[in-house]
Amino acid sequence: MNAELARIHPDAHCELDFRTPLELTVATSLSAQTTDKMVNSVTPTLFAKYPTAADYAAADPAEMELLLKPTGFFRAKTKSIIGLGQALVERYDGEVPTKLADLVTLPGIGRKTANVVLGNAFDIPGITPDTHFQRLVRRWAWTQESDPVKIEHAVGPLIPRKEWTILSHRVIFHGRRVCHARKPACGACALAPWCPSYGDGPMDHDVAAKLVKGPDAAARARAAALGLPVRSAEEMVALARDESS
Repeated sequence: MNAELARIHPDAHCELDFRTPLELTVATSLSAQTTDKMVNSVTPTLFAKYPTAADYAAADPAEMELLLKPTGFFRAKTKSIIGLGQALVERYDGEVPTKLADLVTLPGIGRKTANVVLGNAFDIPGITPDTHFQRLVRRWAWTQESDPVKIEHAVGPLIPRKEWTILSHRVIFHGRRVCHARKPACGACALAPWCPSYGDGPMDHDVAAKLVKGPDAAARARAAALGLPVRSAEEMVALARDESS
């Protein structure tokens, strides 16, 4: 299943926009109870105004609240981000630490956020059991655990450590695009031959294909079902054109 995930989601990646470890740490903290798209809409202005940990530490709460308001829970997030900046300045010379044990001591940084930062900013493998990941690994019977830390420990031995970060992205992409919470697109899912939960959603391909989300969704679903390579968006557009001609 891991190999098939790699085939059907070659574009899997962290969907939060960032250039530095600090930017990713802040963006991931802001992603709670909102979408990556929403976070990406506010972070360009936020990052320009507060380029360093010291800038966050000295920020005016009222000004930051205005910037973060679209993300929801903006007062709590403002307090957390300012506290994060202060902790980084006081304890780590303004730099984001590279150890899980240090990251989880920072305001607003739990184990999931820490693994996102380690895996994507420092290339230190980590599993990120967000809601999509938790739902899918239980559907696939990789584990029946419900606690995120226990899920992380259960799934880790199943996959080579060097693939933990990209696995997280692939599973999250699959959860967002195909294996939805309420109605998974079973009939358009390339993982169907191995999935013990096949049949939880529509099994007719044409019906299921309409449920698939993401760029060039219909062409991707068709390619996945046929066992064809699923590559770039440009290639998916070409496939769709070939099918319609």
